[in-house]
Amino acid sequence: QLQLVESGGGLVQPGGSLTLSCAASGRTFSRYALGWFRQAPGKEREFVTAISWSGGTTSYADSVQGRFTISRDSAKNTVYLQMNSLNVEDTAVYYCAAGANVGLLATTTPKSWGQGTQVTVFS
Repeated sequence: QLQLVESGGGLVQPGGSLTLSCAASGRTFSRYALGWFRQAPGKEREFVTAISWSGGTTSYADSVQGRFTISRDSAKNTVYLQMNSLNVEDTAVYYCAAGANVGLLATTTPKSWGQGTQVTVFS
């Protein structure tokens, strides 16, 4: 089974940038698509972005398209989320997740989750 640990959250002002990391442990890391979800206070958890096991396919929520970039380093068993032009609506706990493919991550509830990392955008 895959274990996921997020890091890199913090405080940032509007317009700023932040990079999240998700370290995976487990010998089958390369077989999974990986993604990021977020949950703001009082709201449901929502899909943010996902990347295929090869890195060749990505998907983004409309709200982050053009501002966020997902990438993965299979040699380091790590997936990254580069977040630029952050605004207060991006404030949330960000979760790393794994699934069979990008399509399933974007449309269904993943089976594997990390514990989450808090991102707060304040003015």
